[in-house]
Amino acid sequence: MPDVRHMDVEHRPHTGPAAPDPGTIEAAVQREAHDAYSWSNAPGDTYAEHEHTYRKLLYCVRGSIDFVVASGRRFAMKPGDRLVLPPRIRHSAVVGPDGCTCVEGKLPP
Repeated sequence: MPDVRHMDVEHRPHTGPAAPDPGTIEAAVQREAHDAYSWSNAPGDTYAEHEHTYRKLLYCVRGSIDFVVASGRRFAMKPGDRLVLPPRIRHSAVVGPDGCTCVEGKLPP
């Protein structure tokens, strides 16, 4: 039987009054993951369902984006929110009305 902890998506919404600045978020990703980079999308952009072979760490820096896993569960991301997607979990994404910027990296297995 597979270890269920590694199959679950980890979503940690930011709880402070204001999101950390982008530099602080990028530094956090670089401490925890490798191959870190940032990307941005325009309002309403979408990502078709796909998967990765690695554990993906992602923080929303600006705007918003919703990730939807194959089971239909939706993870709404806003600035400061953290998401970890396990390897091979099918997911899609829809960018919010103000676009988005995210920082992501690959976590060790």
